[in-house]
Amino acid sequence: MIFKPKNSPYNLDNKGVYSAWREQKLALYPATAEDLLVTLSGDPNTAGDEYAAMQERLADFNMVVYAHSPIEADEPMASKKFLNTLIRRFGLLRLDAHQCADDDSISLLSVAEGGERKRYIPYSNRAISWHTDGYYNTPDHQIRGMGLHCIHPAADGGDNQLMDPEIAYILLRDENPDFIRALMHPDAMLIPENDLGDGEIRPPQGGPVFSIADDGSLHMRYTARTRSIEWRDDATTRGAVDFLTGILSDDSPYVFHHRMSAGEGVVCNNVLHNRTSFVDDDENKRLVLRARSYDRCVKELDN
Repeated sequence: MIFKPKNSPYNLDNKGVYSAWREQKLALYPATAEDLLVTLSGDPNTAGDEYAAMQERLADFNMVVYAHSPIEADEPMASKKFLNTLIRRFGLLRLDAHQCADDDSISLLSVAEGGERKRYIPYSNRAISWHTDGYYNTPDHQIRGMGLHCIHPAADGGDNQLMDPEIAYILLRDENPDFIRALMHPDAMLIPENDLGDGEIRPPQGGPVFSIADDGSLHMRYTARTRSIEWRDDATTRGAVDFLTGILSDDSPYVFHHRMSAGEGVVCNNVLHNRTSFVDDDENKRLVLRARSYDRCVKELDN
């Protein structure tokens, strides 16, 4: 369903609409990572009940975890083809060609031994704190959808936690509606400039945490980083950030825990997520594909 401003549950004046939407949303929880899982039996071009099951989970949770037999031939190109075909079925067509992505706009997340990627945490074995992808992007290049695909897990670690931004919105609004007002302020969170190398500087990027997209969906832009992040300096914003930090730090029933095995992946509407640190060995080196899109997942497209 597409919510327009007058009937949107994200309109703080629509208490009745919000209450009905909230009740329906929470009725689906609590859930475990196993409830998100769909096993794919064949080629991603093949229609089947498993794709309807993926769509159902995307509609309910804004994410789905899938399991597919590991692809042996032509790694990692065969896995890239699989992931790209899969996410396109759900409308993720415009991929983010950022500076660390390959020519096909898909990133190979592994421990970088050198080069530009070595500067960034996703290309290391360090833990990554809670965030949504592309929180530093400009407003016209926000990341709405994303696909991850595990080719090889690490010897140990590399677990993910996932949380639906709509649930975060509900918990914040129930605690204090002014938290939502503060996090929807256009100057709520400022990301400083970044030296991208070769003389190129990414300028500072401000913006809200929560915003309403043109299609009426809720979008979240967030990072739990504390270094060099500038939050709007007022008591309500600080209270909202502290409350959200507490939600993500506690053992919430709304946080899903999952460690991807070979052949597993996630398709989502850029949900909140993190990653634990990991250890590689000679036989088990973590390699994960990531495709980020300016599109939100939609009802499965016709082939």
